[in-house]
Amino acid sequence: MSFPFRRALPALLSLSTLSLTALAADSPNTHPPANPKVRAILAALGKVQTVGQTSLSPDGKHLAWTEREHGSPGRIMVSDARGQGAEQLATGTDCTASDPEWSPDSRALLFAGDCGKDGQVDLFVTTLNGQPQQITHLKGYAAHPAWSPDGQRIGFLYVPGATRPAGALAAMKPPSGVIGVEGLEIQQVAAVNARGGEVELLTPDKLHVYEFDWSPDSGKLAYVAARPPGENNWWVAQLYTAPATPNAVPTSIVNPQKDPGSLHGLQIAVPRWSPDGAHIAFIGGLMSDQGATGGDVYLVASTGGSPVDITPRADVTSVWPHWMDDRSLIVSEVAGGVSRIAGYHLAETGGAAALTDGKTLVEVPAGISDGREAMSLSIARDGEFAVASSSFEKPPEVYTGELKPDAHLTQVTHVNDAIQPAWGKSESIAWTNDGFHIQGWLMLPRHYDPSKKYPLIVMVHGGPSSAVLPRWPGAGFGGAPMSAMDYFVLEPNPRGSYGQGEAFTKANRKDFGYGDLRDILAGVDAVEKKYPSVDDSRLGLTGWSYGGFMTMFGVTQTSRFHAAVAGAGIANWQSYYGENSIDQWMLPFFGASVYDDPGVYAKSSAIDFIRKVKTPTLVVVGDRDGECPAPQSFEFWHALKAEGVPTELVVYPNEGHGFRNPEHRIDVLERALNWFDQYLGAPAGAAAGQ
Repeated sequence: MSFPFRRALPALLSLSTLSLTALAADSPNTHPPANPKVRAILAALGKVQTVGQTSLSPDGKHLAWTEREHGSPGRIMVSDARGQGAEQLATGTDCTASDPEWSPDSRALLFAGDCGKDGQVDLFVTTLNGQPQQITHLKGYAAHPAWSPDGQRIGFLYVPGATRPAGALAAMKPPSGVIGVEGLEIQQVAAVNARGGEVELLTPDKLHVYEFDWSPDSGKLAYVAARPPGENNWWVAQLYTAPATPNAVPTSIVNPQKDPGSLHGLQIAVPRWSPDGAHIAFIGGLMSDQGATGGDVYLVASTGGSPVDITPRADVTSVWPHWMDDRSLIVSEVAGGVSRIAGYHLAETGGAAALTDGKTLVEVPAGISDGREAMSLSIARDGEFAVASSSFEKPPEVYTGELKPDAHLTQVTHVNDAIQPAWGKSESIAWTNDGFHIQGWLMLPRHYDPSKKYPLIVMVHGGPSSAVLPRWPGAGFGGAPMSAMDYFVLEPNPRGSYGQGEAFTKANRKDFGYGDLRDILAGVDAVEKKYPSVDDSRLGLTGWSYGGFMTMFGVTQTSRFHAAVAGAGIANWQSYYGENSIDQWMLPFFGASVYDDPGVYAKSSAIDFIRKVKTPTLVVVGDRDGECPAPQSFEFWHALKAEGVPTELVVYPNEGHGFRNPEHRIDVLERALNWFDQYLGAPAGAAAGQ
């Protein structure tokens, strides 16, 4: 489960009063005192304009991207390919515009717009000199619009009549009726004529679709789908093909649950047709969250057959594939904590297909994406590409580059040039443990002075199949504000993470909290060796989702940490199995259900070691979290109270796994910093009044 900041149960009803009372505006004693320094940091972060979704026209002549200031509608900017002559697309003063995508002939621009009072998103098409034309009038949730290659139709994911976004990160509905049967919202592929008209549903209502791709001739679809409920079954999804016609009968061409090879029991994502329509490439791997894609690149005939791992010995994590021609692919990768774009040739080696002649084209210590999928690029026919990027040092901007060896990203927007980091320097740090090469990111205190001693906070990412890459932080809970408050912050990528190959990602299966915790503690030792100014008697531990579990479990296994903050954690894997709305994710990681192998779940349950805990621990969670339900946090808090360990539980109303309310995100950060200050002591910079 990813750190998002990606159903209430009957037992949760008793928590609703607690959550509303704890955060009531007229209950000042329940709120942390406002910290002027924290508020100043968050105010500075709030000044950053979001620069996100990016589209370079196929002819390489025009660039479109989204910008959004805090509290203002999102807008689309259009310029030439170098960012010159940028003008705002006329979409209406009250419209929030997103998802720009140029048509295959580069003459029209598709975008999604929310121009009403009900939050309904519709699709629009415009030309450079024309007025936007609304082509849909939807009543439901729409996402990920994409032109058909012939430019005649626009496909998109659609949940008719939806009341919430699809996926497990959003707040779950309050339980009522027949659970798991009533009120299911099913996401399908829909299409509309590019000139407008009736919306057609192209996939059956018995399948929940997560991703899709048009065939090169626009006549078929490839899509990843599973039977409803959609938020639970992504982990057992299959790859289907079908004619791009209403209610076409799909054909399953890849089923990882039945695959006898290396894909067995794994997850699949990002299907992409080859230009000749003969093959489909996709990412297959051990993935803990939809959207947090990572694994190897697989290839399957578009008519079906055995999928082949064409990067079987990679020491990186493949995230996003793109065909340049029938024999060449561009692949975005996580490589040891940095983003990499590589070019490969598809060849036959020993009678089997494989990607060969891999060349690193771009490698940057930053996050990159054009906004469609993780690490996706907007690529023109001539090999130029556009992407939004940010790092710990640079706020988000749009960059362009060329897909050739030793290429560099060129910044083409400058909306955030005046913004400077309010936190300390960052650096990649590496160490070895148990034969593994481990990497992480270390942030120094803002006012670092080698002659002073500082506390260190370890922040464990969610997932576990994920990775910390340098990105500009949001205005809420995270490592950068802690560094700004003069803490050392270590964000490790231990075994189970992306970036070191699929074997490394699989290395914590059936071993949660053991090898990965040893990797993290070895990382603390490596930091202390390099920076003697770290005070080993003032170590803190925190994280969200899987990081919240690691926090809960970590304090039962070691006494090195003197304060902890567990966000949306898991205390008892055995009870969790029956409480969460996404139990399908657990089988690939634990090897069996809790009913078939309770021992492997008990082995990693913090509640079974609770008498060992001495670390003061703050526990926070959303009351409608379906991924890591609030009873898990309640159980851990209750046990700590019974054992006399200093603890506090805060339940946030109407929040899912990913907090939406900005005030709640700020509240979590302030509470966490106050907790660390209380039990670790004020950092040196703060004590000096800096």
